[in-house]
Amino acid sequence: MSEVVITVRGEHEVRVAPERATVTLSAGAEGPEREAVVTRALALAEPVREGIAAREGSGAVESWSSRRLAVRSERPWSGDGTRLALVHRASVDFTATFVDFGEMSTWVAEVSAWAGVTINATSWELTPETRARVEQDVAAEAVRTAVTRATAYASAIGLTAVQPIEIADAGLITDNNAAASDAAPTMMRAFAAPPSPGLELQGDDITVSATVEARFIAG
Repeated sequence: MSEVVITVRGEHEVRVAPERATVTLSAGAEGPEREAVVTRALALAEPVREGIAAREGSGAVESWSSRRLAVRSERPWSGDGTRLALVHRASVDFTATFVDFGEMSTWVAEVSAWAGVTINATSWELTPETRARVEQDVAAEAVRTAVTRATAYASAIGLTAVQPIEIADAGLITDNNAAASDAAPTMMRAFAAPPSPGLELQGDDITVSATVEARFIAG
């Protein structure tokens, strides 16, 4: 039998426990008097800033940042279509990355109960070093899966060896060069809603997956 070209896909996926959690929140106020609203927003933001800084000092927070005070004014519409009196809104946004999830749960439950403080989101992540290592391992395993699959195909038609001639991310060696959403190793991040008081936050495992396409000559 002459040489046969075999084209296959290889996939692999792993789930990894998150190592970091990034919380975004804002402290703000609104009202008819701009100066009073600004003063109130700054007063609300200060204990939030102090709490994050204290947890950075204890090692529970890896890094954090805050934006400048943002102020905007607008005239809302009433139900009957008329414009209401001018309303001023002021807020300060914060982002804090925690490495201690227990401490994060306690702190988020505390500040979410404060008037004017809103927890916007919590995202769960891997460190860059872990993410790079896992992505490399997953991609390599996807290639090994492709080799195993091609070998099985060759064996099924009575051939004994396969020689790779092309390996690429999914979608890059198809005839129509169509892009695929799972081409390179991908990471799905987990997100959590604001917690209830006393609830310990724990993110779902992060899924890292890869799909490759490979062509072999079997003979």
